[in-house]
Amino acid sequence: MQSERMDMEEKILGRVASLHLHSEQSGESMQDVFTMELITGKGIAGNPRYSKRPTRRQVTLIEREILEEHAAILGLDEFLPGRARSNIETTGVWFRELIGKRVRIGSSAVLYLYEARIPCHKMDALAKGLRRLMEGGKQGVLAQVVTSGVIQTGDTITLANLNAVQ
Repeated sequence: MQSERMDMEEKILGRVASLHLHSEQSGESMQDVFTMELITGKGIAGNPRYSKRPTRRQVTLIEREILEEHAAILGLDEFLPGRARSNIETTGVWFRELIGKRVRIGSSAVLYLYEARIPCHKMDALAKGLRRLMEGGKQGVLAQVVTSGVIQTGDTITLANLNAVQ
């Protein structure tokens, strides 16, 4: 019975450090939020980039550890949350190893991590040389929402066991 219980428990890979929504105007700072609602096949409710039409690019995620590494290389103290233009910033998880897998955030939301992000020119506007550092899978991942749910800062990130009773 105890081993069955252990099998049902999911290993925590990391946690949500911060959440961010895009502004109405392209290029403006992202808005910090403490919760966000993810909608299956659509993206983030209330986000200006939320689409009523299906689109593959629904949510972006990046590891704070990667951002700290880039800041150190560039001689900066840090990049403030949301400045790297990702919807979800995390700690304790390494997304590069999870591309092609599904992760659960909090108790219900499931994301499919489908590819590494490609750094854009806005990264060099944030810090000269940042775009180059982010190449090769060091700018987080792109994801699709597989299962709707509300997530919040501090939520756990686990591999999604889609066969488990929900």
